[in-house]
Amino acid sequence: MNKKPRSLTRIIIPVVLTLVTIALIVWPMLAGGQYVVLDPKGPIGASQRDLIVISTILCAVIIVPVLILSAVIVWRYRDKPDNKAAYEPNWSHSTKAEAIWWTVPIIIIGILAIVTIRYTYDLEPSKPLAHEKAPITIQVSSLDWKWLFMYPEQGIATVNTLNIPADRPVKFELTADSPMNSFWIPQLGGQIYTMSGMAMTLYLQADHEGKYWGSGANFTGEHFGEMRFDVNATSDEDFDKWVAEVKQSSQELTTEGYKALAEPGTSNVAYYSAFPEGLFQNIVTKYVVDGQSAHSKHGTSSEASGAIQNAIDTSNKDEDKSAN
Repeated sequence: MNKKPRSLTRIIIPVVLTLVTIALIVWPMLAGGQYVVLDPKGPIGASQRDLIVISTILCAVIIVPVLILSAVIVWRYRDKPDNKAAYEPNWSHSTKAEAIWWTVPIIIIGILAIVTIRYTYDLEPSKPLAHEKAPITIQVSSLDWKWLFMYPEQGIATVNTLNIPADRPVKFELTADSPMNSFWIPQLGGQIYTMSGMAMTLYLQADHEGKYWGSGANFTGEHFGEMRFDVNATSDEDFDKWVAEVKQSSQELTTEGYKALAEPGTSNVAYYSAFPEGLFQNIVTKYVVDGQSAHSKHGTSSEASGAIQNAIDTSNKDEDKSAN
């Protein structure tokens, strides 16, 4: 009488776990969702997708047979009165088995190491993308709890929305005027941290026109979930028209306006026809302690490092003049 409920439980639990796992995998597709990381729209995202797929397949070569054999062994040699499976408790060594379970993993780990090293080098965030078009530079600052995007070449800025030209590399220079965050556009590439006192560089590219989503991928407090933004990839002509519209129809972001924007709180999408010169460098050096330099070597281009150092030198000179 006591064995029947126990056996039923043993059957129900794995069945339920299996169904839940399948549901979690299939539900996003049936609900209209997307596995955006596996649907890249740019060269960086495509390379990262390829690395994920290759690594998963190589790991599956070991994991899948082990899981299948584990289930088979448990089922075949389970405690059952009429079980006729051969029982050989004195088995101790098999040269063939030893050769298989040592050689196969070593070969797979070797292949995985070579593939990972190659992709890691190719996906270095500050490595410029090879393209016939010159990259556009966009400076990014994470705030509490919003994203500020500055276009130094166009002289405009936006909050919580990002427009980029498609089929053209984008050079992101990133920092933070708030707790550390993580800048992430899944379909274009992996995340990179934004940190105060540091300037990071990330190259991405959208191969196709379209609307993608980006977000902060690092928990930063109460309104962390609202740090999302749309990424609109358009043709060069439409991008130029958008820049002209922003210049004509938006207000300027002043120094006082930026201080108010940097206060903790959420924000709607906003556009600015101009922003204070050197604002990005000022944000990077905002928390620099006297006698120390900003951290600008982590994925930062030489141009950004030079600009940051110039900002520090200018700030020090201004302080010296004030002291005199």
